[in-house]
Amino acid sequence: MAITAGAAAGCALPDQNQPGAARAADDAHHQAWEMASTIRKQTIVPVFPDKSFPITDFGAVADGKTDASDAFAKAIAACHNAGGGKVIVPAGRFLTGPIHLKSNVNLHLHDDAHILFITDPKAYLPPVLTRWEGVELMGYSPLIYAHGEKNIAVTGKGKLDGQGDRQTWWPWKGGRWQGGTDWSVDGVPTQDDGRDKLFADAENGVPVEQRIYAEGAYLRPPFFQPYSCENVLIEDVTITGAPFWLINPVLCQSVTVRRVTCASLGPNSDGCDPESCKNVIIEDCFFDTGDDCIAIKSGRNADGRRLNVPAENIVISGCKMRTGHGGVVIGSEISGGARNIFVENCEFNSPKLLRGIRFKTNSIRGGLIENIYYRNIEIGEVQNALVIDFHYEEGDAGKFDPIVRNIEIRDLICHKAKRVFQVRGFERAPIKNLRLINATFESVEEVGDLEHVDNFEAKNVTIAGKPFSV
Repeated sequence: MAITAGAAAGCALPDQNQPGAARAADDAHHQAWEMASTIRKQTIVPVFPDKSFPITDFGAVADGKTDASDAFAKAIAACHNAGGGKVIVPAGRFLTGPIHLKSNVNLHLHDDAHILFITDPKAYLPPVLTRWEGVELMGYSPLIYAHGEKNIAVTGKGKLDGQGDRQTWWPWKGGRWQGGTDWSVDGVPTQDDGRDKLFADAENGVPVEQRIYAEGAYLRPPFFQPYSCENVLIEDVTITGAPFWLINPVLCQSVTVRRVTCASLGPNSDGCDPESCKNVIIEDCFFDTGDDCIAIKSGRNADGRRLNVPAENIVISGCKMRTGHGGVVIGSEISGGARNIFVENCEFNSPKLLRGIRFKTNSIRGGLIENIYYRNIEIGEVQNALVIDFHYEEGDAGKFDPIVRNIEIRDLICHKAKRVFQVRGFERAPIKNLRLINATFESVEEVGDLEHVDNFEAKNVTIAGKPFSV
């Protein structure tokens, strides 16, 4: 394990003969988790009038071939105009383009309902205000979208299938991604030029309404993106075949994600990415994804700093993570900051899960990340257990040093990991107040690295059967 000289001064086991200090730490722990209870109470779960609007009453045909876009739009409009209720998707297979929700509408899927989304990009025009990798633009409509609405939901045990595969959206990613699958298809353009131009526009302050990146830019749309909405619920559904990120609420207040299965192994298939949202509950969900399972975000670089809205007051509980680049992640689009994040009773377990607990930023992203708490975490198998990386992607190439402080991980067991730590701050901007309490790492190939951490506390920590100290 590498410990830099600057970090070592702040890294030591606390004095076990100081009961007053221990009590103070326990009191702070309980006080922090009381805030998690408050967040739950503050997060409003929408309720809907007892009215039903079956899409089949508006012309939808359950054959998986007939375009039901118009039927969905008419049913949603009728439900909204009547004061709200449920738009019912009955058993069967329904093909549609983008679904735009309106206030007081619950899109409810029968257990055997299967919504198939059209893969022709032209169906997702005209462009709408959206956010793509943390940057605002006018882009393809998300598959399910709402802007400025209140009390909206997608519920039921049916399936939402974006039909993303090697013949439709996924080849736009292009190239060999993260050393794995090559998504390129001969003759199919990729997102590279559009992505670079969008990011340059954002850095140069081009007005959002002039950032038109739909046809010809090849930027894949998110699956479910409520934008600037209040009181959002997504519950029980299964999402698969996503073109891009699966659940991506942006600038929303009161978001509940409950018992959702995110099963999509395509490129950038993040499971749930609340971005610049306040009061978010993610509970009892299952993730088997092609990228991060859960990633907390708040905008990229200049665009994130322009909006300057943090991700805050988020509780993640009872979730299971399988394949993915990270289990619970903060970043990398984190320029607006993140605070008051609580993660409990979660299970990470897959030889294909690259990281368990992950923070990713750099000196171009920046961001203030603080008050992050984990408890009762079980890691079955993972490659890297704890990653806090200030050198993500572009590395140390900017002038916006991240501030990462006050992280507590308590009551964690990891059965198998290649590496315990990959924790790297900057010498000029160290990670501060990292506490690891009651943690066991059983089978470990290497301890890993701790670089530039001030005030690191390890209490009741064992690695490969030996007490851990630095």
